[in-house]
This record gives sequence, C-alpha cells and structure tokens, in this order.
Amino acid sequence: MIPAKRLRYSAIVDRPPLMLPDKARVVVWPVVNVEVWDIGRPMPRQVLPPPTGATLLPDVSHWGWHEYGMRVGFWRLKAILDELGIVPSLSVNARVCLDYPRVAKAARDSGWEFMGHSYDQRPTHTEPDPVGMIRQSMKVIQEFTGRRPVGWMGPGLTETLDTPEQLAAAGIRYVADWVIDDEPCTIKTRGGSLVTLPYTLELNDIAMMVVQHHAAKEWETRCLDYFERVHREGRERAKVMAIAVHPYISGVPHRIKYFENVLRRLRKQKGVLIWNGAQILDWYLKSRKR
Repeated sequence: MIPAKRLRYSAIVDRPPLMLPDKARVVVWPVVNVEVWDIGRPMPRQVLPPPTGATLLPDVSHWGWHEYGMRVGFWRLKAILDELGIVPSLSVNARVCLDYPRVAKAARDSGWEFMGHSYDQRPTHTEPDPVGMIRQSMKVIQEFTGRRPVGWMGPGLTETLDTPEQLAAAGIRYVADWVIDDEPCTIKTRGGSLVTLPYTLELNDIAMMVVQHHAAKEWETRCLDYFERVHREGRERAKVMAIAVHPYISGVPHRIKYFENVLRRLRKQKGVLIWNGAQILDWYLKSRKR
C-alpha cells in the first residue's frame, strides 16, 4: 500500500490542536541510535574512500569507526544523559543485546525505552525474510529487557510498501520512519492502525555531519533555532521535537560538548517535556480520545 493510501493529506492548520499537560508547549524526544555493523558486509556508512574506489571487504577502518562509538562514544552520551536525568529512547538493532550486552544492559538498567531498529544494520528492503527479521528482533529485545517494544524505526528509515502491515502484525504501535509532521499521525494498515511519531532528519547527526558535512557547532545552532520556533508555535498547539544522535558521531571528543549544550539549554526552558517514544504515543492516543 502506498503512503498516500495509508493517510489522507491533512494541513496542520485545519486540525484541532493537540495540547500537552501542565500547559507545556514542546515535547523533546531524544533518540540514541545503537547498531551492529557486520564486518562480513559493506559498512553502512563511509568517511574514508577506499583506494581506487573499490568496495572493501573486510572494511576494517569503517568497522572501527563505528566500534569506537560502542566502546567509548556511547558512554560519553550516557554520562550526560544520566547527569541531566534524561531517559531517552534507544533505537537499537536487536543484535546489540547479543554482541554488546554491556551497552544494552546499561540502557536497560537506566530505564531507557528500547525501540526496535531491525536485527542488525542493513536496509529493510534488502532483507530476504523481513517478517522473520522483525519477529527475531522483537524476540531478542523482549528476552533481554522483559518488555516487548512498542516502537520501530528501520535502518536509515527504510521500509517496503508492506512494512507497516508486518510491524502491526508483530505488535508494534508506533513507527519513526515517516518524517511528515510536527505531530503524531495515524496511518492505516490492513491489520489495524499505526501511529507515526515525528522523528527527524533535520536534527540528525548523520544527516548533518556525515551527509551534509556541517561542523558540529551547526548541529547545536540548528537545534536551538528549531526549538525557538516550535516553542513559540507551541502556545497554540503541541509540538514534538526529536533529537537523533549516534555514539560514533556525537560521542566523539570534539562533538560531545554540543550535544551537552543543547540538552542543558532545552532542559532549562519553561513549557518543555522530555519524553521517550512510548510516552509520546500514550499522550497522543489519550488526546485523540478526548
């Protein structure tokens, strides 16, 4: 089913406003993405072009680039989140629970929400058995955390035209692949409905620093500029502002201060709630019933 048949076009100005509790204006949704890069496949991202442009297998340099994030960068991010009392969503390849149990345990024990993010980091449309991949991912995360995930984001926000049906059948209730709005939206599937939460490409360290080649300072500036506007608009209707980071990008020494600066600034603002995806989903579903 194509996206246009899953939900009708809806101008935000034509909808009844969603309102947050306690007269809050903005929900900040921090998302930390952790992944498994299989050394037996081409690496998901590259910053160092190989000699003669040939695809490297094994690609040790880019495997190591990501591995640094799991060994060091994750812990920098987590120290700041812990200090500020912020409990994010963890967009997690299920295989992290098996290959990096120390990372997964730290997130689980700190109460982070585990959001499904495939089994390992490969595009959804290349999966030979996507239904089996979703089932396996859900099983591994549930066995590790004791809870079945309610949210999902495909690697690189990838889906096929059948993915929403497959996710709904597996018990997923929200997806983060549809960056279409400032508010949650409901989409149809053949087996019921799913909620889309406003994830971000604009405030995503991969898009900004790896793809667009912006300096880390620009990420901070963009986050604060974005917040300034949605906070103003939040007087009239609730806004959701996602912030997306990866340990191997934002967790490095020359970028970590910008992540910290943004969270400290947002945390001090009036009318701001910092929620995970499950909390946003719960608020939206309750608001829709009113």
